[in-house]
Amino acid sequence: MDACGVFESMAERQNPVRSARQAEAAISVCVSIVTYNSRRFIGPCLDALLRQNAPPFEVVVVDNASTDGTPEVLASFGGRIRTIYNDRNIGFAAAQNQAIAFGKSSWVLTLNPDVLLLPGFIAELVRAGRHNDSVGTVCGKLLAIGSDLKPPPDSRIDSAGIYFTPAMRHFDRGWHQRDDGRFQHVEYVFGASAAAALYRREMIEDISAAGEFFDPDFFAYREDADVAWRGQLCGWTCLYIPAATAYHVRTMVPGNRGTVCARLNMHCVKNRFLMRVKNMTWGLYWRYWLPATLRDLVVISGCLLYEPTSLPAFWHIAKSLRRAFQQRRLIMSRRRVDDRALARWFRFQSQAARSACEDSTVVSQPPTSASNESSSPKSRLERSIRNVHPDLLPAAVRQRNPRRLQS
Repeated sequence: MDACGVFESMAERQNPVRSARQAEAAISVCVSIVTYNSRRFIGPCLDALLRQNAPPFEVVVVDNASTDGTPEVLASFGGRIRTIYNDRNIGFAAAQNQAIAFGKSSWVLTLNPDVLLLPGFIAELVRAGRHNDSVGTVCGKLLAIGSDLKPPPDSRIDSAGIYFTPAMRHFDRGWHQRDDGRFQHVEYVFGASAAAALYRREMIEDISAAGEFFDPDFFAYREDADVAWRGQLCGWTCLYIPAATAYHVRTMVPGNRGTVCARLNMHCVKNRFLMRVKNMTWGLYWRYWLPATLRDLVVISGCLLYEPTSLPAFWHIAKSLRRAFQQRRLIMSRRRVDDRALARWFRFQSQAARSACEDSTVVSQPPTSASNESSSPKSRLERSIRNVHPDLLPAAVRQRNPRRLQS
């Protein structure tokens, strides 16, 4: 029996008259996965996922017309997962929106098919997110793993959240750095990699446009950075929990565009500018106009001189501008954070908090005494969440003030 079935059966024994709607409401996490020719990884991914000792969760997989046998692998899991089969590849963003809309849980975990969750991953993220209503996103530490799905002897970090630079570039914190004790503290970060990110349903509804959480115009890549930026503008925070660990097979490596198909490189260029059209505020632009403009010139000249296959990106941008400006107006009408607070997140190097946080290994330890409340994981996690990066959280964010800022 699958995890969802176990939880539902226990509930039914306790209350035989429980309705189907109440049973659905008990599911607190929807794990949404998008596959496209993912046969090599999706089986191990689902095996690791279904072994999670987590709150009640359901698994929704959307397949974008795979032709490599992925549907057959999905069918082998039977009723343990819910599957949606598209007749064409509609892209990661649109397919994730399908999965998110299909579930009714209070939390959504977006998961790439090439991610292997280690035990306790979901439970750690949910436990952390429930301690603060301003937390809209929770992420863990992703470690790099090869396509053979064997952990390397020299452990490297894949992502510890994402950050933006003044040049409006975004990167994974800690990427390719040794996992030797770095990024070992609970802390607020700008956003999370959608390879394995837990989103609060309330935030999803708050920052969605026309019912769409991820922008379908992005198709693939940078959609998680766009979500993170929108979340920050609307006063939602992202919490990094290093005790939640998973492995990720990264197929697109920063700075190595030659290994990626031309179409995806084109989407990366397109999405860089669409994200700016939607989310850039004038105050932020005037602070960082020089590095941002210089980087734009580098990107444009690179397309003209070295990567002409990415030039169609600008035609796609032109076609998407009307919709992008409509989304911008909606985002700015919901804005809660001013430019001064937002600008503090844009740095040329990611910085891990050290002084105000507690070690995550301490946070996740079981209590030594049931009567000693101050030493429990819950109280320690609460102290960590209260203390991390207080200078980056304006009062409107700390208290989830619904007051909107004028754009």
